[in-house]
Amino acid sequence: MTCAGSGSVLGDEWDSASAEANQAIPDLEEGHAFMPRFGPDGTLPAIAVSAKAGDVLMLAYMNKEALELTLKTGEAHFWSRSKKRLWKKGEESGNTMHVVELRTDCDQDTLLLKVEMKGTGAACHTGRLSCFYRAVEPGGHLRFVDAERLFDPVETYGHAKAAREP
Repeated sequence: MTCAGSGSVLGDEWDSASAEANQAIPDLEEGHAFMPRFGPDGTLPAIAVSAKAGDVLMLAYMNKEALELTLKTGEAHFWSRSKKRLWKKGEESGNTMHVVELRTDCDQDTLLLKVEMKGTGAACHTGRLSCFYRAVEPGGHLRFVDAERLFDPVETYGHAKAAREP
């Protein structure tokens, strides 16, 4: 991914209040201009997939600042809706995401990040390759799939919250 220089990548007109204005732009679906449509909370979903294997790794949210940092640095940044703060993927674990390609969907309200994982290769805070390590079976029972841990979350984060075994 080519990173931009200094200054705003998105421009001042693309703030969280611009979602309604973006809908009126005719080039939204077929044009060449990147016009991200942030939701009412100022974020949009960002799906991270392995650039090499195509596996879905995680779903997170980006606000304007997270998107700009991602575009400028080539490293994935997100907005934590629960902690109300910006975070760089891997800032604690070392399992960062190098963005190879950033895509937007047809109406520019969802992003797809094709990434190369660094560190252990785990995208999930539980130590797993993907945050999607459980299959929902009929009746709502969860079955663990692809649940091998690539790192110990207790050692990495210093608490047992993410370390509960299946």
